[in-house]
Amino acid sequence: MNRKFAIFDMDGTLIDSMAFWACLAEEFLKSKGIDSVSQEILDAIRPMTMSQSAGLFLQTYGLPGTAGTLTVEMNEMMNEHYRRDIPLKPGVSEYLEALSQKGVRMCVVSSTAEPLMRLCLGRLGILEYFSFLLSCEEVHAGKDRPDAYYEAARRLGSTPAEIAVYEDALYAARTAKAAGFYVVGVFDQSSAACWKELAALANETIFDFLKEELS
Repeated sequence: MNRKFAIFDMDGTLIDSMAFWACLAEEFLKSKGIDSVSQEILDAIRPMTMSQSAGLFLQTYGLPGTAGTLTVEMNEMMNEHYRRDIPLKPGVSEYLEALSQKGVRMCVVSSTAEPLMRLCLGRLGILEYFSFLLSCEEVHAGKDRPDAYYEAARRLGSTPAEIAVYEDALYAARTAKAAGFYVVGVFDQSSAACWKELAALANETIFDFLKEELS
């Protein structure tokens, strides 16, 4: 990677969190005394928002509360994983150190709330590498729009062409590429089915940070 600036996604790119998200429904329902969740339910919630999933759980299992209160509970359960046990992807620390030694200025852009990003990345010992953390919440737009990337570029004092965006999600990589950024596709098992398409779109790829050598 030969850019002077870098924007990193967090979930699935820097940290190994996607498996925790994938298991959240079963973990939550088990906490409510429901030990067996059908594959039909798991398939149904895959494209749903957390609020929609909560509504389905209310309808299916007759849980007490509202979709809103269940959503708060599920969010807090996930937040505990960020605080306690979500790990770094192997080789990330070494890769960030190598970029830092090259003088690359870095930041994180994530859909996760900024305080939770700060807590998680601080716990994992890599917060110091980033000039700032930017949540998509701050620009009121997800990564299907380029707003967060443009705001990060503004804060970095640079232009898209000078900035590498590291993403594991195909839709986010598409957004960054269309906005003029240099895209580095990062492999994550959760999106393995889209890897070939991501690799074809990206300017370069990282399949394993441990095996990555910076030029």
